Amino acid sequence: MKLTVIGCWHGYPEREGATSGYLIQQDDFSLLLDCGSGVLSHLQRYCPLQKLNAVVVSHYHQDHIADIGVLHYARLIETKLGRASIPLFIYGHKDDKRFDTLAYEPYVKAIAYESNTPLQIGPFSISFLKTNHPAPCYAMRITNGKKEFVYTADTSYFSGLASFAQECDLLITECSFYKNQETVGGHMNSQDVGILAKTARAKHVLLTHLPHFGERASLLTEVKESYDGQVELASKGWSFT
Repeated sequence: MKLTVIGCWHGYPEREGATSGYLIQQDDFSLLLDCGSGVLSHLQRYCPLQKLNAVVVSHYHQDHIADIGVLHYARLIETKLGRASIPLFIYGHKDDKRFDTLAYEPYVKAIAYESNTPLQIGPFSISFLKTNHPAPCYAMRITNGKKEFVYTADTSYFSGLASFAQECDLLITECSFYKNQETVGGHMNSQDVGILAKTARAKHVLLTHLPHFGERASLLTEVKESYDGQVELASKGWSFT
């Protein structure tokens, strides 16, 4: 099971970057978590578009779904060219009426996931936890039966998130603000992330959904004030196997 960061920016992509997008692959199966602005362009470095099997969307803010529309057109074109023969499946929740925008029949089909029901997609099993965020949003725990990744998506800190992420092999956590900055909009600062990582006893931590200001290396130092494990900043192409 391999994770590759496609995009890691909060809100909008910096030059030559992308917002939220994370590719998980195993046994020739490719699963994309979120599909933000710029993701489709950079995804092609690691996965041909016709080889993408499924997408799971955490919520419907634009920095997490902006490229869904052009992904629709990509699947249409790849199908017409004979390079894709089956529909692409996009999974999302129905807590928001924008679920209906995920489908582009017959090339892309939308499938609803439920917070209390694990979802089996290819070699991966995914469980969900509703987060603390203004728009309905779900964290995900992805396993291949041997190792487990947890993606917080967008959220402020709450104790249930630490329980959900308990002893995961990789915690992919948003870190939108610096220590002692007031968090707004349902997000975490580096102090929150340090507490989360420590309480969850995560084995490895990746900071993502990164701010567009400040010295981002400081986020690492601030997280390590509470958490003594390995922590890194996300960047385009960063991978973990």
